Amino acid sequence: MLKSINVEKLSEELRDRLKVETSQQKKADLLKRLRVIEAFKEEEGKIANRPEWMVLNYIPVIPPELRPLVPLEGGRFATSDLNDLYRRVIIRNNRLKRLIDIKAPEVILRNEKRMLQEAVDALFDNSRRGSAVRSDNNRPLKSLSDMLKGKQGRFRQNLLGKRVDYSGRSVIVVGPELKLHQCGLPKDMAVELFKPFIIRKLIDRGHNKTVKSARKVVDRKDPIIWDILARIIEGHPILLNRAPTLHRLGIQAFQPILIDERAIQLHPMVCTAFNADFDGDQMAVHVPLSFEAQIEASLLMLSSHNILSPQNGSPIVVPTQDIVLGCYYLTKYREGAKGEGMVFGSPEEVIIAHDNDIVALHAKIKVRIDGEQIETTVGKVIFNQIVPKEMGFFNQLLIKKTFGGFIGKMFMQLSNKVTAKFLDDLKDIGFKYATAGGLSISYSDMIIPEEKVALIEKANKKVHSILNEHEQGVITDAERYNKIIDVWTHTTNDVARALMEKIKIADGGFNSLHMMVDSGARGSQEQVRQLAGMRGLMMKPQKTLSGQAGEIIENPIIANFKEGLSVLEYFISTHGARKGLADTALKTADAGYLTRRLVDVSQDVIVTEDDCGTILGIEIKALKDIEQEREPLGERITGRASQEDIYHPITDELLVEAGQIINEDIANAIEDANIDSVYIRTVLTCEARRGICAKCYGRNLTNGKLVELGEAVGIIAAQSIGEPGTQLTLRTFHLGGTSSRIASQSQVESSVDGKIRYDRIKFVEKVELDPFDGKSITIKVVTGRRGSIGIFDDNNRQLKQYDVPYGAELEVDDGQEVKKGMPLYNHDPYNAVILTDIPGRVRFVDLVDGSTLQQVTDEQTGHVQKVVIESKDKTLTPSIAIETDDGEEKSFNLPTRSYLSVEEGEIIPAGTVLAKISKQTTKSRDITGGLPRVTELFEARSPHETAIVSEIEGIVRFGERKKGSREIFVTARDGSDEKKYNVPLGKHILVQDGDEIPAGEKITDGPINPHDILKIKGTSAVQEYLVNEIQDVYRLQGVKINDKHIEVIVRQMLQKIKIVSPGDTKFLEEDVVERNEFFDENNKVMNMIYIEDKGDSRYKNGQLISRAKYRELNTDLKKKDKKPIVGRDAEPATFEHILLGITQAALSTESFISAASFQETTKVLANAATAAKVDRLNGLKENVVMGHLIPAGTGLKKYKKLILKEEEVKQEEEQQQQEEEVQSN
Repeated sequence: MLKSINVEKLSEELRDRLKVETSQQKKADLLKRLRVIEAFKEEEGKIANRPEWMVLNYIPVIPPELRPLVPLEGGRFATSDLNDLYRRVIIRNNRLKRLIDIKAPEVILRNEKRMLQEAVDALFDNSRRGSAVRSDNNRPLKSLSDMLKGKQGRFRQNLLGKRVDYSGRSVIVVGPELKLHQCGLPKDMAVELFKPFIIRKLIDRGHNKTVKSARKVVDRKDPIIWDILARIIEGHPILLNRAPTLHRLGIQAFQPILIDERAIQLHPMVCTAFNADFDGDQMAVHVPLSFEAQIEASLLMLSSHNILSPQNGSPIVVPTQDIVLGCYYLTKYREGAKGEGMVFGSPEEVIIAHDNDIVALHAKIKVRIDGEQIETTVGKVIFNQIVPKEMGFFNQLLIKKTFGGFIGKMFMQLSNKVTAKFLDDLKDIGFKYATAGGLSISYSDMIIPEEKVALIEKANKKVHSILNEHEQGVITDAERYNKIIDVWTHTTNDVARALMEKIKIADGGFNSLHMMVDSGARGSQEQVRQLAGMRGLMMKPQKTLSGQAGEIIENPIIANFKEGLSVLEYFISTHGARKGLADTALKTADAGYLTRRLVDVSQDVIVTEDDCGTILGIEIKALKDIEQEREPLGERITGRASQEDIYHPITDELLVEAGQIINEDIANAIEDANIDSVYIRTVLTCEARRGICAKCYGRNLTNGKLVELGEAVGIIAAQSIGEPGTQLTLRTFHLGGTSSRIASQSQVESSVDGKIRYDRIKFVEKVELDPFDGKSITIKVVTGRRGSIGIFDDNNRQLKQYDVPYGAELEVDDGQEVKKGMPLYNHDPYNAVILTDIPGRVRFVDLVDGSTLQQVTDEQTGHVQKVVIESKDKTLTPSIAIETDDGEEKSFNLPTRSYLSVEEGEIIPAGTVLAKISKQTTKSRDITGGLPRVTELFEARSPHETAIVSEIEGIVRFGERKKGSREIFVTARDGSDEKKYNVPLGKHILVQDGDEIPAGEKITDGPINPHDILKIKGTSAVQEYLVNEIQDVYRLQGVKINDKHIEVIVRQMLQKIKIVSPGDTKFLEEDVVERNEFFDENNKVMNMIYIEDKGDSRYKNGQLISRAKYRELNTDLKKKDKKPIVGRDAEPATFEHILLGITQAALSTESFISAASFQETTKVLANAATAAKVDRLNGLKENVVMGHLIPAGTGLKKYKKLILKEEEVKQEEEQQQQEEEVQSN
């Protein structure tokens, strides 16, 4: 039956049926069938399967070594599950043969055939059938596909990760006297690791004749071997690795120094990169064996060559803890110290004076350096002895923050070598002065501020008045909760502020706690606040339904650790502490899984060419929040290539030319010139066929140079995003669960001086009585949703723009001059409001008690509030109509869960709040909310309750209501297009009848679906959205990741496109294909003719032939008086962009080996086998599985083809010799 299938014909039939089919279900079935059939079609250059090969006549049996029989003591055998499965197949097959031989009845045969089929199925995949075949002790047997699947399967256990010889592990301890590139290696371990090398040397030296005798010498540890070992180790780097290896800095190379202890010594400054500490961590040692491996280790992986982090380009080898503290103590100034005010002629004099105890370490002095007099302290002069001369005189108090920038600058200006030497000197001086300072913490260092009592009393009064308001029913329960939390957050912050001020001045600024926190050595303000201020608000650990981390307990802990907690307070605080520990355990796994998916989706992004020559790019602006710049423009464009020439707006001088890399100096020049946005090259628009090009990627963050060909930027990107993911999840428990809530800002102030200009602000003026003196005041209430306030300077340049939310009260007038810090507007951060823009009488519409309206009685106060609820009766639309004096009326829809603020029949002015919708009660921002958010974005999932977004620009018109939803129409300005949206009645509608809205604007409240952005605004908008949203989550945690890493991943998510109509191409409708493949096929089809009637030619109808061939054939046919071919231009395919989540993108990669080793192994392999796929081994993962060198870095094909000069000469000489021999013969 299968043999008789004509694949070509069947494919045509199905394609024709597809064109006329209307039912979606049947269409989907046809497409599914067509996909299978297309796989069997033969094309040039591809060997296809035949349909009849899909049935197995013979089952191959794997070799016995792979399914061993192991004898156990007691004469029994332990056997591999496969043997059982094979046995069942053989038994049933033989029984079937026998039954056929004895001509058994059909019923019995059919049953036996079914059983045989089941046995074979179980052998191949035991998990497919409903009930798996189980062994004696009721455990499902491991079938062939189980051997491949999962973490313990062949792919992930043996092919992608292997155990290696020449490795050891031991506990790590600190090695304060090591150089940056050294590590201490225990002698016993070294002997074992370098054993073969030692044996070889012993034989070379003639000390031993045989390997066996040499090995004995090594095992006895004869004195001779230490000398040999020392020689071997010289210049032979070793690799140290600490698990979990979250990014490439988790494995680094060091030069070993032999030590007599049993623990590995580690340089204290590389701990940050390994995320190591000395509380019992262990590390593994590996020996690079081949010559190439040794060179790679010492050139690419040596710790002193990895000073900058690939995540964001800032130094990762920075002083921490003791070193920071020592340097801070050294450079600190103490008032009235011995010798203050002395003047010295040179730094040397200062040091002599200090050594002879004439001037104290912290004294303020003047000293002449390079011909000018500098006011400084003795400590700073001592510190500057180790600073390279080129960096100038460093005259600041040293805290951890300044180190990062200083080391980064040194690395860029001077060499790697100088920086490494400076870091070593820094370590020595830091440890020396930390010891000399002799810093310790005692009970008396924690000073409790006197203001605390007053502040808490004040807070209690405020809370009391809030509770009163709530009892009288002025505010809702949610508002009460929010306000109380807010009061306590502010109070906690005030106590903390008072405390920090207090310990800052205590002891002349030398309070131990203050010094530790101030220098950045250890501890945070948060922790000091809990020691001597107040512990503050704690978390409730329950997870709310929306997946965000739980609520905050509204009773704060007023005591601190010095005073001690009461029993109740202690109980409340255990809540938070436990939550921290539980989160840590759960979230680490999530973050690890995220990294794995990221690596899989981006593993084949390699820099493959220098310049792809694209003219596209993206526009980059400074990222602004309402109040301040979150990330200045200079930081975002440094290290990227500009896409256009940039001129100074005033002087017209060329700052940077197109294609040039923007370095720090140029970035500063651009910022100084007040240029708002820069058009730069980006990976997102790179047009390289495979991988990406160096120009679009820009600078390599680890060395500040343009990225080299072969750099595996995809893996670096995945590690840079995944590594902090794990860090973030581990971060919750450090604060013992105290909730650090961001206190809401209800008043927005101007951050610059300038002149106000309104932009699209609609407002009404409302007259109110001032509650204090009874005078009437006019308030401007904003009724538009898209207005903003611009602040301009004298040259009419916009300095700042503030978006003004609906319902805000304006504090400034159009054209008014403002100073920095003046309030611009007030708004209610806790509630969304609905207000009227016309005065009139209130009339309730469809607000039926018990159906759409519920009277909520507050348990604590007994006050009644009216809340809109979702009604069973879908014909009702709860709304408030305002009737004006002249008989007009305007109605306002009320979403569910809104609280009414007016009564029926009340007469109100314009600008009155009709109803409030409480924003979700304040959540603490915790990466537990953050990690799922990152996953949601990378997986391109649609968020819950998405906003309805307008697809076109136009005017809003409200339609009628049907079945529990209301129609909203958006009509284009010129009336050419109209879209209809059905909005469920409970949704909060953000637009009013007659509003004008742009495409992509929300019509209802809620998060936006990234797929909608792609559909409406196109790829660049969705790219920008994803990059910014993901960055937001990390920024909240204070983690810096360079944009380009996220761009690499987002590029992979948008690599594929979906076929809308296939035209005459080989694609099918709804196929998801690679961009390049699509354009290649389309370009091929563009020059083809589709044969409608073949005439008398040997071609078939529906075939594609080239234009030239078509003309040639028809001329030929006409000459022979035969019927010519009738054809038409072939129709190209059309496509739409799609956004794939990272799991989908990883599974839809070209390489089936890579996809199979990721997830859904059996499915991927089965599909690849049916389609007779070929893996070109282009990516990294495929090559690792095959055991090849990866095609990245030093494994690039172009490096393998290199021939060294000497070899070239040799080859030429040999060739000449051969030619001469030929001639002479």
